[in-house]
Amino acid sequence: MASTEQRLPTRERRPSTAAPIVDIVGSVSPAGISRPKHKRTYTGFGASDIKNVEAAIPEPQREVWTKYQFEGFKTKDEFEKEVVRHVETTLARSMFNCDESAAYSATSLALRDRLIKEWNKTQQRQTFTDSKRVYYLSLEFLMGRALDNAMLNIGAKGTAQEGLSDLGFRIEDIVGQEHDAALGNGGLGRLAACFLDSLASLNYAAWGYGLRYRYGIFKQEIIDGYQVEVPDYWLDFNPWEFPRHDVTVDIQFFGNVRKAQDENGKTVAYWEGGEIVTAVAYDVPIPGYDTPSTNNLRLWSSKAASGEFDFQKFNSGDYESSVADQQRAETISAVLYPNDNLDRGKELRLKQQYFWVAASLYDIVRRFKKTKRAWSEFPDQVAIQLNDTHPTLAIVELQRILIDIEGLEWDEAWRIVTSTFGYTNHTVLPEALEKWPVGLMQHLLPRHLQIIYDINLFFLQTVEKKFPNDRDMLRRVSIIEESQPKMVRMAFLAVVGSHKVNGVAELHSDLIQTTIFKDFVTIFGADKFTNVTNGITPRRWLHQANPRLSELIASKTGGHDFLKDLTLLNKLEEFVDDKEFRKEWAEIKFANKVRLAKYIKSTTDVTVNPSSLFDVQVKRIHEYKRQQLNIFGVIFRYLKLKAMSPEQRKKQLPRVSIFGGKAAPGYWMAKQIIHLVNSVGAVVNKDPDIGDLLKVIFLEDYNVSKAEMITPASDLSEHISTAGTEASGTSNMKFVLNGGLIIGTCDGANIEITREIGQENIFLFGTLSEDVEDLRHAHTYGSHAVDPGLNEVFEAIQGGKFGDSNDFNALVSAVRDHGDYYLVSDDFQSYLDTQKMVDEEYRNQDEWVSKCIRSVARMGFFSSDRCINEYAEGIWNVEPLAV
Repeated sequence: MASTEQRLPTRERRPSTAAPIVDIVGSVSPAGISRPKHKRTYTGFGASDIKNVEAAIPEPQREVWTKYQFEGFKTKDEFEKEVVRHVETTLARSMFNCDESAAYSATSLALRDRLIKEWNKTQQRQTFTDSKRVYYLSLEFLMGRALDNAMLNIGAKGTAQEGLSDLGFRIEDIVGQEHDAALGNGGLGRLAACFLDSLASLNYAAWGYGLRYRYGIFKQEIIDGYQVEVPDYWLDFNPWEFPRHDVTVDIQFFGNVRKAQDENGKTVAYWEGGEIVTAVAYDVPIPGYDTPSTNNLRLWSSKAASGEFDFQKFNSGDYESSVADQQRAETISAVLYPNDNLDRGKELRLKQQYFWVAASLYDIVRRFKKTKRAWSEFPDQVAIQLNDTHPTLAIVELQRILIDIEGLEWDEAWRIVTSTFGYTNHTVLPEALEKWPVGLMQHLLPRHLQIIYDINLFFLQTVEKKFPNDRDMLRRVSIIEESQPKMVRMAFLAVVGSHKVNGVAELHSDLIQTTIFKDFVTIFGADKFTNVTNGITPRRWLHQANPRLSELIASKTGGHDFLKDLTLLNKLEEFVDDKEFRKEWAEIKFANKVRLAKYIKSTTDVTVNPSSLFDVQVKRIHEYKRQQLNIFGVIFRYLKLKAMSPEQRKKQLPRVSIFGGKAAPGYWMAKQIIHLVNSVGAVVNKDPDIGDLLKVIFLEDYNVSKAEMITPASDLSEHISTAGTEASGTSNMKFVLNGGLIIGTCDGANIEITREIGQENIFLFGTLSEDVEDLRHAHTYGSHAVDPGLNEVFEAIQGGKFGDSNDFNALVSAVRDHGDYYLVSDDFQSYLDTQKMVDEEYRNQDEWVSKCIRSVARMGFFSSDRCINEYAEGIWNVEPLAV
């Protein structure tokens, strides 16, 4: 971010032009002529100013403002009036050419108008109260569709449904017009979205900060069985964001650092030169459920500081470079997770991360300075949560602001920084423990590298004092890894710069304390580390995704209070033996499966039987999540079915194996898994011997709205990561909450789900996390025999049964020749045996439905509301605001 030093051009905001400012000295004005003495600002006032400002607005002016304050629709007629008004005036259409897309736009705008009223009030209330705010920094916010969520949260869905029906539209068709917000990819982003929902629903003063990706991560298309990435043009029409072109921050990159003495003889660092890119704010309202609280998600978009068009270059015929600055700047917020297989990709990722945290911290610090408090009070007013290692540069940036710009001493500044930040770790996998080459950091952020070296020096000095005889510990815990090239270990920086570090499931929190952060537990003590098991919002994942099941539950639990207190689900246990209840439960599941079967037919042209067992694995494609184990199991099932006589086949249970998820553009092995699934499907789905006994489906471009359709239709979902690799997982919770059972390993939150719902209601298999390392060691240094059943599968693949075997050699040799790091072979027989048990239990539908009901009844613990209350009490030290 640009230094306040004179050498860089400073950008002053223009005063508001919203009202005439008249400087007249003299007597009080005659009646009817108002001369406002106040200046309205774009970005609001601090709590101390706002009362004076209110008093400065003349009474007649205030009366007019109050008289014409906007009131959102309350009734069906008012809703219809708003929709028609937006169709005719905002969209410039009429009754004759209002299609479903236009109806969606108008409905969204009518809902949005109502949200804005509460949104403004919430921000004013939070400013007036002037209490501590939470800032949630996440590189991903996987929000899904906003319209349905907004209607349900403010209790207007019934009104909208009737109103749209009167206007000639079905609400389902209108909701289906919306593009998913392409701001995330996996569980990390969906967790952040659930947390925003819970923070608003529980009335906490909180903001989310992220990036506004123009093309999302990518839109996935499957062509000839391969994943092809195309841009996701989700911003073509987005009524849910508000551009704040007046809220801009200049962000600095590159340049050099000059050190000089100030007038007091103190050494001061000046970061000079380099390149400036402007961050522009876009705000998204986040409505709480059954409360007027509407919080804010601020997303930053990048643009050239010099303006988007260079007229001089254009006039001299240099047309391409006349827009080059703008194009270069825009790449920063173009795509989530740019491919970092190339050095330029690495630079862009680091640029992205700094751009986002620097803009966010500028905003947070500006808001704090309005309160005119002492800097020592900063941690009493601000809690910043780092969602994984991506925002770790925020720690360094805040330290830079405090020492270089605000002039604080190092120790005081560092005390403020460490009291402000909390860090959530999401994985023990190496790729998520980010490291950046020192050379890249030096080039892009020279001042930040100096501060990182100072942080590391002071930290290592304290470690050496505490453990004088353990020299190797200094090497192990150093933020700078002494490798070739030297690397900055961001996870270590996040631990050193935060006052609390949490894992996201009990097993995961234990693992990080005994593996990657073991030395830090010794240095800081166990109190610095804690666990907050992830959760999901029942508003979206039950009430919105599965409305019929939500209504059935409400009829038995005495209303919709369970959506605010999920533990009330336990009342369902009383109805496990109620035949009518069980029948209705099974009917709802079947209807959800029919809906998914229709979708499968319309998108893949494969007909599936809704009476089959629907076996689902939808999540990011990654070797540790072991979609390869699933598809090898499917191939094994196919080979066994092929070897049976027609009479034997008649006795087998029909099954539909459904896959979905995106592979990172540079992750070749994950893309091979997708290709294998599609190649197997192409053979199995057309085999006349097999018919409905087995279907293999890959649903392209998996996202939140597809998850809302798939989750309620699942009979069995697969959460089969190698033990000790999945931090928590939240899709497991969504599937169980929707009345599906799990097949899974003892990993992540599966363990706590088992504890809550009972071992008899979950299908567990595979190696335990404590045995994984020993097995890997044996694979590498001892003998490694591949499971005989898996060998049959490999022979079928290499025999060309599913297309050119060269396409899949890497998947086979990863298990056979390269140490089987993810223990596919070790767990294969256990997986097959457990799937057999699933088949047997599914035949007894009465017992299966009872298991599903019991599981749902015991899922109360896994609400994101419970998580947020735990964060608020144990990490942020904040209270909900009275509404």
